[in-house]
Amino acid sequence: MEFSSKLLENAVNEIAMLPGIGKRTALRLVLHLLKQPSEQTLHLTEALLRMRNEIIYCKSCHNISDVEICEICNNETRDKRIICVVEDVRDVMAIENTNIFKGVYHVLGGKISPIDGIGPSQLNIASLIDKVKNELVDELIFALSSTMEGDTTNFYIYKQIKELNVKISTIARGISVGDELEYADEVTLGRSLMHRIPFESSIKSM
Repeated sequence: MEFSSKLLENAVNEIAMLPGIGKRTALRLVLHLLKQPSEQTLHLTEALLRMRNEIIYCKSCHNISDVEICEICNNETRDKRIICVVEDVRDVMAIENTNIFKGVYHVLGGKISPIDGIGPSQLNIASLIDKVKNELVDELIFALSSTMEGDTTNFYIYKQIKELNVKISTIARGISVGDELEYADEVTLGRSLMHRIPFESSIKSM
């Protein structure tokens, strides 16, 4: 792709580094911005800079937040005794869109994947174990994607807490094996949460 401007080329190259965006789409976006009033580009730039510099992660659940304790954890109507364990903040958004779950979350920040060099210490697992040990937790719901890495992560956490007095369940397999949670439709995801099963049962069926 030939560019008549180095500035244009640099902008296209930077945007093309975003996931799911190729050079042609990046060029279309950049040319669109050039046609807009300069104030719009400034607003976009400011929003991105503020997000990058000011956004923080909830001290309790590790969800993205503007304050130390996120709105979900701070919500007095949420049942703090039921914790839904998810891989990513996108999974929190997906489950919230179902309007089914009324507990709180714990975001691991990934899945155990030895081939990628990701072990338990790289994830927010230790804080989850501490939470189960030291707080009033009735149930832990595993809502990781049904992949080998997701199942490995579930089993690792299960082994750490199976002797504790807490119910451990997993979302029903309405989610196809190998599917990522964030891509499930709200109805399927909501039903999977409602019809969750004891985690030990899921181990026996593997």
